[in-house]
Amino acid sequence: MPAPADIVKVAIEWPGAFPKLMEIDQKKPLSAIIKEVCEGWNLPNPETFALQNADSTNFYITEKNRNNIKNGSILRLTTSAAQMAQQLHERIQSSSMDMKLDALKDLANSSRDITFAQEFINLDGISLLTQMVESGTDFGDLLSFTLTAFVELMDHGIVSWDTFSVAFIKKIASYVCKSAMDTAVLQRSLAILESMVLNSQDLYQKVAQEITIGQLIPHLQGTDQDIQTYTIAVINALFLKAPEEKRQFDEDNVSILDCPLTEMAHILAQKQLRSIILSNVIRSNKPINDEMAHQLYVLQVLTFNLLEDRMMTKMDPQDQAQRDIIFELRRIAFDVECESNNSGSIEKRKSMYTRDYKKLGFINHVNPAVDFTQIPPGMLALDNMLYFARHHQDAYIRIVLENSSREDKHECPFGRSSIELTKMLCEILKVGELPSENCHDFHPMFFTHDRSFEEFFCICIQLLNKTWKEMRATSEDFNKVMQVVKEQITRALTIKPNSLDQFKSRLQNLSYTEILKLRQSERMNQEDFQSRPILELREKIQPEIMELIKQQRLNRLCEGTCFRKISSRRRQDKFWYCRLSPNHKVLHYGDLEESPQGEVPHDSLQDKLPVADIKAVVTGKDCPHMKEKGALKQNKEVLELAFSVLYESDEYLNFIAPDKHEYCVWTDGLNALLGKEMTSEFTRSDMDTLLNMEMKLRLLDLENIQIPEVPPPIPKEPSNYDFVYDCN
Repeated sequence: MPAPADIVKVAIEWPGAFPKLMEIDQKKPLSAIIKEVCEGWNLPNPETFALQNADSTNFYITEKNRNNIKNGSILRLTTSAAQMAQQLHERIQSSSMDMKLDALKDLANSSRDITFAQEFINLDGISLLTQMVESGTDFGDLLSFTLTAFVELMDHGIVSWDTFSVAFIKKIASYVCKSAMDTAVLQRSLAILESMVLNSQDLYQKVAQEITIGQLIPHLQGTDQDIQTYTIAVINALFLKAPEEKRQFDEDNVSILDCPLTEMAHILAQKQLRSIILSNVIRSNKPINDEMAHQLYVLQVLTFNLLEDRMMTKMDPQDQAQRDIIFELRRIAFDVECESNNSGSIEKRKSMYTRDYKKLGFINHVNPAVDFTQIPPGMLALDNMLYFARHHQDAYIRIVLENSSREDKHECPFGRSSIELTKMLCEILKVGELPSENCHDFHPMFFTHDRSFEEFFCICIQLLNKTWKEMRATSEDFNKVMQVVKEQITRALTIKPNSLDQFKSRLQNLSYTEILKLRQSERMNQEDFQSRPILELREKIQPEIMELIKQQRLNRLCEGTCFRKISSRRRQDKFWYCRLSPNHKVLHYGDLEESPQGEVPHDSLQDKLPVADIKAVVTGKDCPHMKEKGALKQNKEVLELAFSVLYESDEYLNFIAPDKHEYCVWTDGLNALLGKEMTSEFTRSDMDTLLNMEMKLRLLDLENIQIPEVPPPIPKEPSNYDFVYDCN
């Protein structure tokens, strides 16, 4: 008799019959179990049947996933995946429109299951669907379900995107370019174009020949946020895959093909994409959902990454055109024209230039071009300075003249400050880094101006000058001033100002005095005790606190977390959930149709992994899903959120945490389960916080201060609101 662990008690349904209660022996071949079930209902040809989960997924039970069946599961006897694929393959070619529509609905639903998808693809089903699309005879729901099935099948990664014909791409592009198109068809078409561009450089070239920014913009001017999201995603994909090498570009032809990144940006500016997104998306009446926020963040990152080329370009001190920019800065500041070659001696002119360059705050007074050989920020700093001088001329002249009239040690060097500030702003905005897979951190104010980075710089350079005066700084305090300015900028950005004016107003409230108050308040909250008795006591109670943190991590694992499915197409809103059993012996996990609002019960998660089978927990580049080729491979932030659970010989469970906090919770919790040390930064932070709190409580206890068991009551509302304050 098999061990109880190998026996699973389930109910099996069959249409028109009472459910059958069975005990399934997990060591017995699945085909033998299906044969036994068929014999119980006198059904011939058991090889044409299979078992399915009788839940919302309807996924097939296979030898690979059968261990996920739990006691009390409800299964359904149904047509085998191969038989179902064959039937649907024939039905979708029916001459009856009603039968064909029903078949396509069933195909779109069944294609989510990889077992069915593999069988349908083996029948050359993808080619059949593409031929149906290319023929152009189907419209409305027929076309919508055809494209839905295609997207679901391709999402499994079984078939390469490089296999599709130009005719198919042209047809999909035509659905996007039409002014009036069914919403579902348009949505699927945009999703297909995005996947084509992201997964194949060759397809990028073909798609770029068919689509122009002008044809995509009308979809942003509608009211459907899903369509807007998919449209921005396609623009981002084209932006991301645009070639970096510089090529010739005809401004009369707004095709995206072969456009370098700078020309791509030029097209976007021509078509007023920024202002359209601002008015129709960011400032619309509808709240921005997470996926739209992510796509706006990606567009923001890609736009700022256009600055990388200038940021990493050194100035050539021998280049006259570049040196003319420095002459222009001098001319605007001091209202002087470049002297002719015969006006005074060479020594006199050199002396005048040196004097003026010193007033402009350059480090090298003789040849300021040398200041811009540092990368980053390279030529980007000089671009910002020239923009400030031309577009905010009064503020520029005031800053330069104001500082040139101060004592040498008290002047705020405009040139040096601009170079260091540009470098700082690039670090804050992460210029040059790929967008994160899970980030939604876009700033509305950067969509309010075509030259948002330059305007951002102009506000911040004036802030730097103001802070310098408030600190009464000298040249020795330069780095201290830069630290304060960075803190002012980052604190102002946290509230996500809606406009550059709001950002400027927020900075006005974050004066140097206010920063000192905030620092003092935070320092008091993080007070550290350094006396020897205190340190000894901290060391003594540290194991107790570590055990408390461990229990908290395990409790969080028991609550579980929702993770995104890993795929080449990010925007598909497919999720899976993982949680630890209350006895800390099993990890339960399974797919979800949508992001859950609360905890997901164990019995709704189909799969499980015994903790005893876990061999190791690996992170970052060591994870199997980070070693695979793909768009995620080079993404630094995704690498920092990736971890994998290795079990048996070559099996693994791959995770990408939604944020850094969840990453630390899960890696800490899994290491605790394996008896290993918890080493995340959150563990160290929690340890410091809890230790400091415990020390304060114990010191209060030494002072015999009674701490109540319950918080004091909240004061009652006044019963009578009929009162007046006498101003006299």
